[in-house]
Amino acid sequence: MDYTDIQPLVNAFQRKLVSTSLEFKRYLHQQINWETRLLGIKGARGVGKTTMLLQHIKETFDNIDTVFYVSLDNLWFQNHNVEELVEFLYTHGVTHIFFDEVHKYARWTTLLKNIYDSYPDLNIVYTGSAMLAIDNSKSDLSRRQSLCTLQGLSFREYLDYEGVISLPALTLEELLKEHTGYAMEATSHIKVLKYFNQYLEEGYYPYYKEAGRDYLTRMGEVAQLVIDSDISTIEETITYATRQKIKKLLMVVAENVPLTPNISKLSASLGSTRDQTLKMLYWLDRAALLHLLTDKAKDYKHLTGPKKIYLDNTNLMSALGSEISKGTQRETFFANQVGSVATLLMPPKGDFMANNKYLFEVGGAQKTFGQIADLPDSYLAVDNVEVGTGNRIPLWLFGCLY
Repeated sequence: MDYTDIQPLVNAFQRKLVSTSLEFKRYLHQQINWETRLLGIKGARGVGKTTMLLQHIKETFDNIDTVFYVSLDNLWFQNHNVEELVEFLYTHGVTHIFFDEVHKYARWTTLLKNIYDSYPDLNIVYTGSAMLAIDNSKSDLSRRQSLCTLQGLSFREYLDYEGVISLPALTLEELLKEHTGYAMEATSHIKVLKYFNQYLEEGYYPYYKEAGRDYLTRMGEVAQLVIDSDISTIEETITYATRQKIKKLLMVVAENVPLTPNISKLSASLGSTRDQTLKMLYWLDRAALLHLLTDKAKDYKHLTGPKKIYLDNTNLMSALGSEISKGTQRETFFANQVGSVATLLMPPKGDFMANNKYLFEVGGAQKTFGQIADLPDSYLAVDNVEVGTGNRIPLWLFGCLY
């Protein structure tokens, strides 16, 4: 192998790097320890994993000859070997390799383990599907790597991305205690509810800017690609018939959110068994297309029926043709944003329990504490309100947690 062999990859890398803007960086960019020798970043399609890699490369490396970026879904790998590429790059002075779309490589866990063990002074960063899971019995990557998850844009990030205002992120505890002052400061500068309604329609995936009017169509196409490609890549036993059932299941949920599922009836409508239906639901949850709300912590090895099913985010509600109920939209937003930073469960009373402590009821401006009155650590998340007071918190603020 020589430089002429890898020239197509070099050209692709350089073109991507030149076109990468440093103006806006995702929340995770500053939180990551980029010095970790094996770093994994997973996330849904379209949330900005590739851009984040390229931004880090562009602002960090003065000598571009010491770093290399490549996507493992590149057709170059149809007749070339990843291991040979790594050996060539390493022996020619490359110290950092960034692998994009690593799940596209059939033996990705073994590949990463072998590279890590064979090149002790080589730094490896990789990205992959939101479905990526590390199975210790196969590769024991867990003790070697640091694994991070990149979510879609928060409402706070959307405001920054649009150039409206830069707000600091809050922890959940800070939000509960300091929401009034935070909201007063923000609303003294902007009409926050106007932008909040825009975000609910088109602000979760960063590519909404370049897609423009085609954004909803593109989201639908991405959802199909996740099922046809990403899920099938991670779960190798999935057949064409199963993929069709997964697509049907997604649309059944989309047309009935929030769905309180009867797994037996759902299975019958899909022509599948109960176990297969549960597997498909949890695949869609891991793939960041659905949000399964359970009354106990999720265990992907011992699947139980969810109590309520939402689409992953409010943008998907529009893209997949849901009849958008304002109440469902509010709950979907809350589940998506708070569920990104806390464990959410279905409580006996109220809508959501966060971190087994904080109880929330979600509703409009007239919402009262009736259903959760006198319960400890209980809060209202209310829409169409700019500034709250006490345990009554504006819904939009829950989009400022990352």
